Amino acid sequence: MILFRLFLVLDAILMKLPRSWRKALFTTLARAAHRLAPKRNLIIQHNLGYAFNNELSVDEKKEIERYCYRNLALNLLQTMENRRNSAEELASQVTFQNREVVDEILTQGKGIVFVAAHFGNWELGGAALSSLVTPIASIYKGFSRKEFDSYLLEARTHHKMTLAEKTGALKHMAKTLKNNGSVLLMMDQSSNVKYGVPFDFFAHSTYHSTAAAQLASKFKLPIVGVYILSEDEEHYTITFETPIEVEGDGSEAILEATKKQVVALEKLIQKHPKFWFWCHKRWKGKY
Repeated sequence: MILFRLFLVLDAILMKLPRSWRKALFTTLARAAHRLAPKRNLIIQHNLGYAFNNELSVDEKKEIERYCYRNLALNLLQTMENRRNSAEELASQVTFQNREVVDEILTQGKGIVFVAAHFGNWELGGAALSSLVTPIASIYKGFSRKEFDSYLLEARTHHKMTLAEKTGALKHMAKTLKNNGSVLLMMDQSSNVKYGVPFDFFAHSTYHSTAAAQLASKFKLPIVGVYILSEDEEHYTITFETPIEVEGDGSEAILEATKKQVVALEKLIQKHPKFWFWCHKRWKGKY
């Protein structure tokens, strides 16, 4: 608890500084973390070599490795800022692309199963989606130090997002969809044989969660991929992809809809590799 109180003091001090100062501090810490994490850097390099079959140069892989830490630091900073910023401030940072696709579904009184990834500034993307487009329900994984959970929950619920802890969260998602609400699932993390299905991802088999397809099938709703990109880390574009319809409620329909999500994510990462979260073991259990 003492650590958490010290963190709150630090948070209060940081939020009084100009944003450019906060960003400079966090990116400096990211560079330090990069130098102090050789084992994690090795995972990033192995993942990149595995995914791109060593087609990337050494310099390209090193640049992606460095940016993994920078991007994680920027997401942490965004979480802290999301506890205080307004919808108007979010709107000044983001532009939506293909929003008409989503608005058309919402005007029909339907919910949407949004799927996203740990890509770009996902904390800003989630807050902007929930605050400026439609309120969403999502899943969170609690910290090992439980006192920090309340901080994360406050940051995300500040922008109309409701959250359920990972264990048993699908019941919460189902209830939201049943009431014509929308949900957001992060579908890029490693799954397993119990909860996922095997598909090739960058030409290597690994398990993928079918949760989005199962929910969409059960409630006859579309799956809409959403991702956020920025060239200057100041102005962001949130893009909605073409909706995926689950054709039926059988296992084949679930598999096909899940595969379409995987293919879309792979194409996105291939086009913008540095923005993805390469430091986790996406293919664990398979290599």
